[in-house]
Amino acid sequence: MEEAKVKRIKTTLDGLPFGEQIDRPLTGRELRQMKLPEGVTHGMFFGDIVRIAWPSFLELLLTQLTSMADQMMVGNLPGELGVQALSAVGITILPKFLMMTMVSALNVGSTAVAARFRGMGDRDRINEVLRQSLVLNVILSILFMGVGLLLAPHLMRMMGGAGLSDEAFGFAVTYFRIQMYGFVPLCLTFTVTALLRGIGDTKNPFYYNTMANVINVVFNYLLIFGHFGFPRMEVAGASLATVIGQTSAFLVAMWLILDKKRYLHLDVRTKFRFDPVIVKNIVRIGVPSMIEQLIMRLGIILYNRTVTNLGDIAYATHQICSNIQTMSFMVGQAFANAATTLMGQSLGRRRYDAAMQYARHTEVVGVIVSVFLGFGLIFFGKNVVWLYNQTPEIVSMGGQLLIMVGVIQPLQALQFILTGALRGAGDTKFTAFSMLVTVLVLRGGLAVLLVTYLKMGLIGAWYAMVADQVVRDLMIILYFRSGRWSRIRLKEG
Repeated sequence: MEEAKVKRIKTTLDGLPFGEQIDRPLTGRELRQMKLPEGVTHGMFFGDIVRIAWPSFLELLLTQLTSMADQMMVGNLPGELGVQALSAVGITILPKFLMMTMVSALNVGSTAVAARFRGMGDRDRINEVLRQSLVLNVILSILFMGVGLLLAPHLMRMMGGAGLSDEAFGFAVTYFRIQMYGFVPLCLTFTVTALLRGIGDTKNPFYYNTMANVINVVFNYLLIFGHFGFPRMEVAGASLATVIGQTSAFLVAMWLILDKKRYLHLDVRTKFRFDPVIVKNIVRIGVPSMIEQLIMRLGIILYNRTVTNLGDIAYATHQICSNIQTMSFMVGQAFANAATTLMGQSLGRRRYDAAMQYARHTEVVGVIVSVFLGFGLIFFGKNVVWLYNQTPEIVSMGGQLLIMVGVIQPLQALQFILTGALRGAGDTKFTAFSMLVTVLVLRGGLAVLLVTYLKMGLIGAWYAMVADQVVRDLMIILYFRSGRWSRIRLKEG
């Protein structure tokens, strides 16, 4: 297939010449003094950022809205059943994402390596990254699926399920086991999405994930409540609907990469050969990311165990507000995806000036958008909580928590964006360290102090979350300004 006939996503970088090879580390001061590349305007960089970020934002937003729809639908089951169902669905989220930590870590490495090769213009090596990543993740996802199916009750107890009612605990085990049957296609879809983002393609993931979300919501309606002759499965129906949607996205993602006309292409006719150089690059970037995610999940597990001891009402409120806060992450995550892609491609082209300017421009756009989102959460938080559950205690307490979430929005977005830029550079070690200090030590320890010893209840736990966000943001800003990320190089074969 001739390169001219292959569909690819172009950016301003494609019109820039390769930079000079720099064998010494650049200082933070040198990087901060770099200006826009010659012939490039602010509008061109902003255009690249928005073109990559907006489909990613919509994809993440719609995915989170679907998760909200899951919880709203099960939360509106009649009487006490709704509160139990909310607690059950909420407690399954952490173990599932904990099991995805290894896969997600490899995907971070795959995105960074693919972005570098895209900057170099090396399509063959990008597609080899795809092959290596898919094979590694097939093995890992099958292993974790088996673990999840066998140990579901034990995992629920580890997440604090012992603090739930017997009915809520039973719902949680059932929901989680059904999720595990769809774990392999979910992980492989994430892998394809990671590679597409690395080459700057965020539209196709938006299309197939939107389709999956629509299918999910439709089957929620049919299977949770038993409409149009479908069985009334309640919590189990919500889980099955999610698996059906995720599997449909997997099928479309596979169809896309099997198309020879696309820049990212899986050639199934070529015999697979293990490539130690590519795998080493993926692992070298991915392992610190895995440690980061493990620390974060462990910290949140300990944090959640503190909250579950406050009872079903408090935990349901916590879960609703955590879900809404996760939706607020979408702004930072979307622009972080753009920063990862453009940072990696810039460094692959040896354009450190472009790398710095892309990071700065992404910060500006992301923070502006997050300010508007923050105001929305501050003034309309109670209304959003009411959509999940109309219990007066939940609505009142939830509104207070969302004021905190609204206030920290700009800092939260800035932290996501700079972390994304560091990942694009292949620098994932410091983010793991920052997680250790803030999520595990600061948030977990402060939550125990405020909730258990000072008896501040759920409000105290969320004060601990705010402290974590502020300190982590300051750490990431200072590290990025140091310029140490510019020292990262890919291993050569």
